[in-house]
Amino acid sequence: MNVSDQPAELLSLLRWYQAMGVDVAVGEVARDRFAESAAPPTRTLKPKPTPTQAEPARTSAASAAPTLTAPDLDEVEKLVQACGTMEALRAAYDAYDGCPLKPRATQLVFADGNPEADIMLIGEAPGHDEDLQGKPFVGRAGQLLDRMLGAIGLDREKVFIVNTVAWRPPGNRNPSPAEIESCRPFLNRQVQLAAPKLIVSLGLVATQTLFAEKISITRTRGQWRDVSFGGFAAPVLPTLHPAFLLRQPRQKREAWQDLLTLKAAMTALDGGESG
Repeated sequence: MNVSDQPAELLSLLRWYQAMGVDVAVGEVARDRFAESAAPPTRTLKPKPTPTQAEPARTSAASAAPTLTAPDLDEVEKLVQACGTMEALRAAYDAYDGCPLKPRATQLVFADGNPEADIMLIGEAPGHDEDLQGKPFVGRAGQLLDRMLGAIGLDREKVFIVNTVAWRPPGNRNPSPAEIESCRPFLNRQVQLAAPKLIVSLGLVATQTLFAEKISITRTRGQWRDVSFGGFAAPVLPTLHPAFLLRQPRQKREAWQDLLTLKAAMTALDGGESG
């Protein structure tokens, strides 16, 4: 069966390629590599260039080669600090081309929930469902997160949810340090504008990003630590990522302990009146 004669199979194959992060074709025309390897090698003798000829050639090739440069984070910082509202920051983030993840993603995944809430949740990166819907934590992990929040009297109207990066990494891999750093000014500004009283970091990537060090999530979870976000400081509670809990359901006991720790802090904020 020729897959090109079966639109449904071809579409399914293309979707699988997209999910795996394939975004560039090797070539427009198929090549018979076996025939090429069987052919006798050919050699073309060229005169050795003189030093005066070689140097301009190297300079020309270097100047013509495309280069990928990191964004000027000082300029990005000026850009985000000029955003006085969450709406302005979202528009600036959407127009930002400094993150390498953006060209491969469907859309910006900025935030969800209530930006005026006392509690902020920070995850790692959008996944497939988030990339399609433009909101963080809307897939299976998001459904589990909703149940976890509900167990201590919270919902999405009582929290503000963001990620360390706002575009989906190909194949749902973890974002690289360079990708995270390219988005960090926007994350810091999100925290500054929301000004939460408590922050929860969901999973290893988010926790290492906020604490700026290589740590073990299993050893760090459940322990509050003050973190500065470009001048604004707030206590951060690390816990296990809902996606990890779906793979390791036995760890839900530890996550429940973290939720109780969060609830105790919420009660203290309310002067001991929360139930």
